[in-house]
Amino acid sequence: MRCFEGGIASPPVEKLYESSGISIAPALPFIETGVAGKSAMEEYQRRHERREAQIEAKFGMFAGIVKFLSDDPQSTIAWKKGSIGEQKLASVLVENLGDRVILLNDRKVPKSRANIDHIAIAPSGVWVIDAKNYSGLVQQRDVGGFFSTYIHLFVDGRDKTKLADGLEWQLKAVRSALDSDEIAVNGALCFTDAEWGWFAKPFSVRGAFVSGPNALSRKMAEIEALSKDRIWQIAERLAKALPPK
Repeated sequence: MRCFEGGIASPPVEKLYESSGISIAPALPFIETGVAGKSAMEEYQRRHERREAQIEAKFGMFAGIVKFLSDDPQSTIAWKKGSIGEQKLASVLVENLGDRVILLNDRKVPKSRANIDHIAIAPSGVWVIDAKNYSGLVQQRDVGGFFSTYIHLFVDGRDKTKLADGLEWQLKAVRSALDSDEIAVNGALCFTDAEWGWFAKPFSVRGAFVSGPNALSRKMAEIEALSKDRIWQIAERLAKALPPK
């Protein structure tokens, strides 16, 4: 796949049509793929620069010393860390899946200030992916009683099940943009730098597939429900409806 983060994706025409025997391919669209982690990094830069300006205004000639001896608050650093996680995930997905997937990064949702980290159009369908650059052990825990099963997501000992709930509005936005019930739309929480137990496997919480980047890559290529030309058609539609942030 000729998919450049921050650039334009143009379809590999020869590969796309060689299996069908078509020698001259019709004109196909260019797709703006967006830049992975761009809006998160911009938010980090805004917060970082605002803090530095406040230090300079308060401490004057001693501002350099204060900056050297202190750091941004965790709420600011989290934006930079999140951006790095999105970049890592995008890199792994493209490396593992190549031209079998079109990856749309950092997408804007109309009438909303929020964004979607990644939308991947793969052989198995459309994937809405929320990248999380968390540390600590990822686990599924059954918090139900003796006669019920109720799976929750825990990261570093903390209940993070709400992360799966947060995917719901993103899935609705993508389904609305597609305006079709024939295309499978899947949600995924992907932890780029977290820890997993020795025998841990990907699992589902509230309908969201929870895994690391490599396991997600395998899942996305597990079935061949969409042809390459159909993947491009869907990607073009989504790229227009949900443009880069």
